[in-house]
Amino acid sequence: MFKSHPKGLLQAALSNMGERFGYYIMNAVLVLFLCSKFGLSDETSGVIYSCFYAGIYVLSLVGGIIADRTQNYKGTIMTGLIVMALGYVILSVPILATAGNISWLLPLTCLALFLIAFGNGLFKGNLQAIVGQMYDNFEAEAAKKGEAELLKAKSKRDSGFQIFYVFINIGGLVAPFVAPLLRSWWLKVNGLTYDASLPALCHKYLDEGAAMSADSLQNLNELIAKVGGSAADLGAFCSQYLDIFNTGIHYSFIASVVAMLISLIIFLFSRGMFPTPGKKEAVVSENYTEEEKKAMASEIKQRMYALFAVLGIAVFFWWSFHQNGTSMSLFARDFVNTSIFPPEIWQAVNPFFVIVLTPIVMWVFTRLEGAGRAISTPRKIAYGMGIAGIAYLFMTLFCYVQGYPSAETFTALDTNAADAMKSGAWVLIVYYFFMTVAELFISPLGLSFVSKVAPKNLQGLCQGLWLGATAVGNGLLWIGPLMYNKWSIWECWAIFFAVCLISMGVMFGMVKWLERVTK
Repeated sequence: MFKSHPKGLLQAALSNMGERFGYYIMNAVLVLFLCSKFGLSDETSGVIYSCFYAGIYVLSLVGGIIADRTQNYKGTIMTGLIVMALGYVILSVPILATAGNISWLLPLTCLALFLIAFGNGLFKGNLQAIVGQMYDNFEAEAAKKGEAELLKAKSKRDSGFQIFYVFINIGGLVAPFVAPLLRSWWLKVNGLTYDASLPALCHKYLDEGAAMSADSLQNLNELIAKVGGSAADLGAFCSQYLDIFNTGIHYSFIASVVAMLISLIIFLFSRGMFPTPGKKEAVVSENYTEEEKKAMASEIKQRMYALFAVLGIAVFFWWSFHQNGTSMSLFARDFVNTSIFPPEIWQAVNPFFVIVLTPIVMWVFTRLEGAGRAISTPRKIAYGMGIAGIAYLFMTLFCYVQGYPSAETFTALDTNAADAMKSGAWVLIVYYFFMTVAELFISPLGLSFVSKVAPKNLQGLCQGLWLGATAVGNGLLWIGPLMYNKWSIWECWAIFFAVCLISMGVMFGMVKWLERVTK
């Protein structure tokens, strides 16, 4: 698989696996953890999640600027891994949230999330810039051997970023299992079992006490019996269950610390084979004539216009895609039968499909190229938006046929009645299949597109801009849980379907121009 690709590609991907491990743990548990830990509403947890994931990508722009100005890409990357590890260390400490300590415990949790986001910003875009520079150097060496070798080398960039993408998702495949397994183990040690609906009812009882509605009180008592608890003292049981439930999740953050340290060790041992983006171009730029500088400025302007056009489409893709950690996680908790698998585990379906489908997608692209029908990177991105639309069209039609109301209405139903209406897990598998195919058409190829159009001395900054567009999309994530709780579920998914469809149309309208710029 790595034959005919630059040396260091595998090592770069392995260095990124630790970050992906921590990322997918957070993606799987953060919204649900904030709800169960602090008793926050879905909407409030969604806002914190949205700010956190927007912060990851906004700070990637800062990390790109730091690395570009200092030309110390490798030092910036290593610092990022250490800062992320520190954030996970803070999150790994299990402290029961109470009315007396939430005023400092919640801000401390948010501080830990900031450290993770800032460390990620120092790490993520700059490692991607290094991979882009590998292919710049690879193509420069091929150009010395002739035009045919150069064209062959250029054809490897898209597949190289896809290989990079599939390997870093190995960490993402394992991560979603960690928190549920540790939580279930810790509950079992304490003589209890897991139920996704119980933490919300426990918080409700602790907040309302005897004022809790008769229906909610009945549901609470039924679930306490189901998990093996005693309803003799409801207040004591609710505090105990929340403490045990969340402690298991805290333990999963220890695994993230270990993953960061492993990535740091791999990077330290491999850094000698990694190039430094932009360094050579910065040295020779002073030799350009005025005419050359004007021509370069015009070319750079066109390249940046093209970059920002694609970034605009990327905003809406990531807003739709990253619902997997917000409204789709809530959907898995509320509308899907979780008696066999807890809702967090379904986050593993996406990286699983990335690993399985990437070779297939690469094979299709290679066959088309061999037949003289190669699909350009901008056109692949347009197709990806259409495939994302198919995922949401499926969810829209399914939820409409099922007659699902808003989540707020559904979760207020009697426990037995709600259980009878819940869907099978196959719904999530179908959704994640289409979204993963869309991701493979957009995310790694978007990174490839950025590396093609970015000026050589601004590689880190431009990779940061790609991540900045992701930040804008993530900054809108809170809208998903809001619609999810207030509208009929099919209406919520229909909005995402419409956004993907419109984005695909706009992208197809720009394809020919983008193809000219990237030649």
